[in-house]
Amino acid sequence: MAFQDILRHAQRTQQSLLCIGLDTDLAKLPRAFAESSDAIVEFNRQIIDATCDLVCAYKINLAFYEVFGEQAFPLVHQTLAHIPPGIVTIGDGKRGDIGNSASFYARALREQYGFTASTVNPYMGSDAVAPFLEDPDHGAFILALTSNPGARDFQHLRTRTGPLFETVVRKTLRWNTRGNCGLVVGATRPARLRRIRQLAPNLPILVPGIGAQGGDLHRSVRYGCDRHGELGVFTASRSVLYASSGSDYATAARHAARALRDEINAVRPAR
Repeated sequence: MAFQDILRHAQRTQQSLLCIGLDTDLAKLPRAFAESSDAIVEFNRQIIDATCDLVCAYKINLAFYEVFGEQAFPLVHQTLAHIPPGIVTIGDGKRGDIGNSASFYARALREQYGFTASTVNPYMGSDAVAPFLEDPDHGAFILALTSNPGARDFQHLRTRTGPLFETVVRKTLRWNTRGNCGLVVGATRPARLRRIRQLAPNLPILVPGIGAQGGDLHRSVRYGCDRHGELGVFTASRSVLYASSGSDYATAARHAARALRDEINAVRPAR
């Protein structure tokens, strides 16, 4: 089954377009975890248990785990093992290197970690992206237009056919021969997101920034979904993970996730 079909199935089964980023910061965990040597995994398990019926995907930003050195692999593995089957998992490492190196990055994310999809930086071109596309079951979300202020340094540069991010979109459409390409477009750029959806009507789009980054949720959902009201993946991290710093952190995370899920479903195109 191609990744796009895997994602559609998850969104239909879960009745959700919400993705929670498990970008767990040890310094921000509730005081109850201060004495726990297994704090990150246990916190993640509690968040997953509280929210797994509300999401289509979880995203793990590997930087939050790799900072722990040799502990990173078991931290990620134990977290992934707790996510129920059928929910998409995204390894957010934004990898992208020359072909030989990229093939090892892709194998690590796909085979060793076991993610359903990865985020990929296309700056080095097709040979840096190709290894992530070899398995049609594994999705590759290509960075097109990100939500950070520095995105304007390169992504908005003008070319003969429009801004550079549009070139990335067109290239991604050509690379999508196995039905496993997607795009990353920040929620802080809703007008640009609308243009990208026009260029790529059938690609999955991962949309970060609807929570603490202050992205426009309503316009992002309207413009980020396909004509069926699907294939937009709207991700929030801090606004869910740290909805409470008290003992009710898991309950608060559930309330925050449910509110986001319901708000997304209320404005997504008719399906």
